[in-house]
Amino acid sequence: MQITKQRYYTPEEYLELEEAAEYKSEYIDGQIIPMAGGTVNHNQIALNLSTELNFAFKKQNYRVFMGDVRLWILEKRTYTYPDVMILADEPEFFNNRKDIILNPQVIVEVLSKSTKGYDSEDKFQGYRTISTFQEYLLIDQTRIHVDQFSKTGKKQWTLREYDEEDEAIALVTVPFEISLQDLYNKVKFEPVESEGESADGEKLK
Repeated sequence: MQITKQRYYTPEEYLELEEAAEYKSEYIDGQIIPMAGGTVNHNQIALNLSTELNFAFKKQNYRVFMGDVRLWILEKRTYTYPDVMILADEPEFFNNRKDIILNPQVIVEVLSKSTKGYDSEDKFQGYRTISTFQEYLLIDQTRIHVDQFSKTGKKQWTLREYDEEDEAIALVTVPFEISLQDLYNKVKFEPVESEGESADGEKLK
């Protein structure tokens, strides 16, 4: 992720700029960082998951938000846009703004090459400062692979990995399950180059 300007902005300046901006940016402790554009796979995975969640929670007291709802992380002075968030109750809004929430229980990020390290390390560290946050899914968009982190105690998290199409992901903190086949429905992966071969299949000399 590239920092476009070295000057520092207040959270209020960021929000004012963001309302007029053509593209979304994150705010990290004074710095405004443009978000990478989404791919077809990224959008399809987030949509597949959100659709299944919304249907599953139709008559339950959970709320699902996708993409455009901003999250404020107070301890890290960060505004970000998680791909999918699940709330276990009604949203708590920051300063009564209906576009900024404070209380996600489950956060999901669909990984890209440019944000993979940031999502799994720095962003996860920031999310863990949120008192309501209990579970984190990191979904690879280039292959079938999901990392599921769930909170087991104070400063304690467990990791489970999924990488087979016939597996199903069961969330630990909310009553929901989805198969990897459904999660990756209509997602098309780019062919992986074999060692010693070029992208068009010819052997490299």
